[in-house]
Amino acid sequence: MSPAEIAATHPDKPAYIMAETGETITFAQLEACANQGAQLFRSLGLQRGDHIAILLENHSRFFQICWAAQRAGIYFTAISWRLQQQEVDYIVNNCEARVFITSHARKEVVEPLVGSMPLVEQCYMLDGTIDGFASWEDTIAKMSDQPIADQSEGAAMLYSSGTTGYPKGVKRPLPEQAYGEEEGVDLLKVLYGASADSIYLSPAPLYHAAPLAFTMNCIRTGIPVVVMEHFEAEFALECIERYKITHSQWVPTMFVRMLKLPEDVRLKYDVSSLRCAIHAAAPCPVPIKEQMIDWWGPVIYEYYAGTEGNGFVQLNSEEWLAHKGSVGKPLTCELHICDEHGEEVPVGESGTIYMDGGGTFEYYKDEGKTNDSRHPKGWSTLGDVGYLDEDGYLYLTDRKHFMIISGGVNIYPQEAENALITHDAVVDVAVFGVPNPDFGEEVKGVVQLKDPAMGTPEMEVELLDYCRSQLSSIKCPRSIDFRDELPRHPTGKLYKRLLKDEYWANQ
Repeated sequence: MSPAEIAATHPDKPAYIMAETGETITFAQLEACANQGAQLFRSLGLQRGDHIAILLENHSRFFQICWAAQRAGIYFTAISWRLQQQEVDYIVNNCEARVFITSHARKEVVEPLVGSMPLVEQCYMLDGTIDGFASWEDTIAKMSDQPIADQSEGAAMLYSSGTTGYPKGVKRPLPEQAYGEEEGVDLLKVLYGASADSIYLSPAPLYHAAPLAFTMNCIRTGIPVVVMEHFEAEFALECIERYKITHSQWVPTMFVRMLKLPEDVRLKYDVSSLRCAIHAAAPCPVPIKEQMIDWWGPVIYEYYAGTEGNGFVQLNSEEWLAHKGSVGKPLTCELHICDEHGEEVPVGESGTIYMDGGGTFEYYKDEGKTNDSRHPKGWSTLGDVGYLDEDGYLYLTDRKHFMIISGGVNIYPQEAENALITHDAVVDVAVFGVPNPDFGEEVKGVVQLKDPAMGTPEMEVELLDYCRSQLSSIKCPRSIDFRDELPRHPTGKLYKRLLKDEYWANQ
């Protein structure tokens, strides 16, 4: 299916709604604007397989641009609006974008880029312009709103979040199907029971792989999307009640923030319309998920996958309650857990997680990183460590590059993070290795508290004791620092690199 088919039969049906303003874009409006965008791309000489880059907040025209590229057979690279000039410059040039589209709200980041993007032939800006950028709105208004003659399926080419260095572009082959016939678009219907009567809430940044894929598929199949411009815990609950949300997708940090609202605030909203709340992107501490299931009911689904699209692992609430801590069983791939020599390890033993048969990808223009992600047998990995139980369920241990080696002992910080986040005073936490002259590394905790004034030496002792009451002391921080806020990506991933760099800077 495609928005064109829905626009033809249900032109006034909402395609998406901007939650904060209530602005509603119908399928007819989306179709017209997407056609104008595709016409513009063709007028600029862009053909199937060419690239554009988009640097936008959760903007009301975001989907119109994506669908213009999607129907023109173009790769579109959505960039995090939180990145700074150097990072944006790198991605735009690395993906070889011929068109760059942004908004006036991003002017401080993009203004210095004028003249530094040699492959970009045209820059556009929404909500106003600056030198070097033409008005997107004025330009497409001059274009026909009829479909281009050579429609074909395009695709997103997104970049990893860059938590450990410059992000990697993930390129997959363009679909071979005609436009509107792309396979694999019924994920919400097949796995999560969605229908044309469902309504989906997206509280996350649209540039990220999962929110973009799920929302685009919703629109493709006629499911309206409610888009939150920014996540705010109470407002998310208000949106569920106001729009009678049936399906949604979250990250664990969002669960934590909703659970830590005052009980009278949290429970005053009606969330009974929810049929499916999907979460991914980071491991969810067992106590947090238990509380969510108690609150929302057995509507919580989890999956493990990556931007790379090389496999999909998932489970529902009932399965999770029987295998607490698991992220599920593979649906589209076969899993292999391997040691540092590439040999498969026994059930219950941790190792690098490899996927086989789930899809192919390459890191754009980086043969070395592509090869590093491959096993000699051709399997691919996202760099995560985990293990399988006897029933074939996968458990994540941590990211391989987050492992701390202290006195020759391998320590995965996710365990300590999962323990500390359950303390009533803690809002966010990061655990990582810092220099130690005797052991090489020691375990450090950095914590954000509900009330920053509580960040005292006594609280540090309380948190250390709390962690040690749940884990072996070797896995717990030896010390804790307090911060007003941690550098967390809007998708839920933590920028540990930024924190670690501070502690290793003088080594």
